[in-house]
Amino acid sequence: MGLRELLVRLQNCEVSVEEVLDYLKVWPYEELGFAKVDHHRALRKGFPEVVFGPGKTPAQVAEIVGRLAAQADSILVTRTTAEAFDAVKAVVPDARFHEVARAIYVDRRRNPRLRPGVVVVAAGTSDLPVAEEAALTAELMGSRPERLYDVGVAGIHRLIGNLGRLRSARAIVVVAGMEGALPSVVGGLVAAPVIAVPTSAGYGAHFGGLAPLLTMLNSCAPGVAVVNIDNGFGAGYLAGLINLGAENESEAGAS
Repeated sequence: MGLRELLVRLQNCEVSVEEVLDYLKVWPYEELGFAKVDHHRALRKGFPEVVFGPGKTPAQVAEIVGRLAAQADSILVTRTTAEAFDAVKAVVPDARFHEVARAIYVDRRRNPRLRPGVVVVAAGTSDLPVAEEAALTAELMGSRPERLYDVGVAGIHRLIGNLGRLRSARAIVVVAGMEGALPSVVGGLVAAPVIAVPTSAGYGAHFGGLAPLLTMLNSCAPGVAVVNIDNGFGAGYLAGLINLGAENESEAGAS
């Protein structure tokens, strides 16, 4: 139950002041010893705290998700494992595991109105874990991401054949490894902002993603921003913010 729902229930005399005070004792964060769970994040940012999976034991992930699930409708754990999911599932039965994105998530929204406007582009199949992390993040934030995969510069005709889909977007996430040239190509073809994501997919002088990162940072196409190597979550989050902001401006202009 979120804070807004709790206050509405208090207004309707469905809960007591004492119950509300007990609930608020864990705000703005809840101390677990190994972690401080930030329940206030949704109020400040519009989206609950996201859990970074690496370095945490399955038991730690499960406890954090369990505490978040008591107050949040959407939960996301990135870069995690099937073992962590098994631990989470025992505590939060409605949790789900996205195998490709390597993510655990909970989505309790009832008939959410997902807004079109985000397109997630991946250069190759090896980039899909990062691309799917971006798409899942954008979806949990309220967007309906469109996927355009395996359209790298080695076969540029595959990208050109989808220009209509790209030009209809409000925000485009472009995920690429190897030399990382795809975001610059897309950025030169569309008006929407492009969020470039270098991936660690590559070998030799690719340096685990450093080569595409530098290529993207040196892009000559205007409107291209770059996140860190393999940061699909950061790209999806930013695309979601851009898309929802554009939607809100459109609605305000129409009223």
